[in-house]
Amino acid sequence: MTKIPKISLRGVFKIFGDKPAEVLPEVLGGMSKEDLLSQHMHVLGLQDINVDMQAGEISVVMGLSGSGKSTLIRHLNRLIEPTAGEIIVDGEDVMKLDEDGLRELRRSKMSMVFQKFALLPHRTVLQNAATALEVRGADQKEQEAEAMKWLERVGLGGYEGRYPNELSGGMQQRVGIARALTSNSDIMLMDEAFSALDPLIRTDMQDLLLELQVELKKTIIFITHDLDEALKLADHLVILKDGAVIQQGEPQGILLNPADPYIEDFVSDINRARVLRIRSVARTIQATEFAGDVDADDNLESVIARSEGNTDLTYRVMSDGEPIGELDMRDLVKALVPRISSTQAA
Repeated sequence: MTKIPKISLRGVFKIFGDKPAEVLPEVLGGMSKEDLLSQHMHVLGLQDINVDMQAGEISVVMGLSGSGKSTLIRHLNRLIEPTAGEIIVDGEDVMKLDEDGLRELRRSKMSMVFQKFALLPHRTVLQNAATALEVRGADQKEQEAEAMKWLERVGLGGYEGRYPNELSGGMQQRVGIARALTSNSDIMLMDEAFSALDPLIRTDMQDLLLELQVELKKTIIFITHDLDEALKLADHLVILKDGAVIQQGEPQGILLNPADPYIEDFVSDINRARVLRIRSVARTIQATEFAGDVDADDNLESVIARSEGNTDLTYRVMSDGEPIGELDMRDLVKALVPRISSTQAA
């Protein structure tokens, strides 16, 4: 049975300028971003975006600066209005919501975690975490109890009486996540949420998000310019360039089969042994003897260490205690070699 997406974007265009509707036909006729700017002084922010985001998954939208990723996420709650297209959330066209409906969407269905934390400096950690419930008119005890629950879950128990300027950057971002979770919304929008953090703290925050997601199964739309972060977090990966989707799909598949020279260049320097999962390289069982069992979700690096580099070995691949395939170490070695992009070949 086909899954119904939690969020669908259909034919979404965004043109920045004084008269976007007037120049839209030019874009629909094939005018490039460069020509639109030079001839009409308008900027093409998004171009024919068609993306489905499934419930309970982390959809990561990535691209370089200016690719349109932050513009895209702000369309979901209509902080930015599209020039054309449909934005469907739970089967409802967000573009048809009146002011009250849009306000309710932002209060109850979607929460947002920002790159710059966006905490209120004059409020305590507890008060910041309880913001969404306060806006909804919940009583004080409910606000504090729910906010305290999530502060403890993100490792900030005991800090509820502190103020934002008394916390490190990583701790402030934990408050931001607790605030989003306290709102109890189905959808979390995370715009470069970890980009301002130091590398080690950033890794901790990624691990925290994945840990929470195992239990909560939120629909998360995560924006990043970092491919390692995207590959670590994404169930579904969308790569943008100049406002258009270049490739989207399961991250492991994109890494193994980049569909465009732009993607090939993106993935060429990735540590494939650390990022690729055994399930992506496994094949149908053919062997009768195995060097041992390996988990489908382990990375290739773990098998290389276990095999001590012996390419003559074959392992049985397991998932939830059941065999699902085999891993020939020679296939693993082939998967470690990135495809030479057309730009490199030239």
